[in-house]
Amino acid sequence: MKRLALAAVLAGTVLAGCVAPVGPVQVTRFHAPDVSPLGKGAIAVEAAPGSDPASLEWQTYSAAVTRQLILLGYTEAKPGSGGQVALVKLSRRTLAPAGTSPVSVGVGGSTGSYGSGVGLGLGINLSPKPAAEIATDLSVSIRDRASGATLWEGRATFVVSGKSPLATTALGAPKMSEALFAGFPGQSGETIEVK
Repeated sequence: MKRLALAAVLAGTVLAGCVAPVGPVQVTRFHAPDVSPLGKGAIAVEAAPGSDPASLEWQTYSAAVTRQLILLGYTEAKPGSGGQVALVKLSRRTLAPAGTSPVSVGVGGSTGSYGSGVGLGLGINLSPKPAAEIATDLSVSIRDRASGATLWEGRATFVVSGKSPLATTALGAPKMSEALFAGFPGQSGETIEVK
């Protein structure tokens, strides 16, 4: 019995090591005072102005947003139809690592009852240059199609190392969408960090 329990603990530890490292997602949401229309009826996911709906990245994030909206109670509608529309905008950028000199020089001195001394130290940083980071911003605005009134809008920002598995669209899209809609509709105007 003890061996079985130990095997289960070891298996859980090994599986936990296989999970991609998860960084926090910064989420800010705003909504109209009346949230009763949210999470009901048919909604179409469409590209926000300035977005390229033909890009594979946008399509991946659009599918992740659609999945979350369905989990919230919406039914999926074709673009151009449905009582509500979710406008999705995506932007990704590469952040260069901060430049630091690989060489540092230090000077020190001391005095005491047996004399004084001055020292000079030279340090060389042999560590590899840090990887660039990928910053992803996902914005979703839910509007009433007939009136054009904005019912809810949210922004999620996620920054990870370019070497992280979450820097890829396939893993990053579901994580950001889940974070954006966690606790929907959320506290209006509040920025939260979802881990």
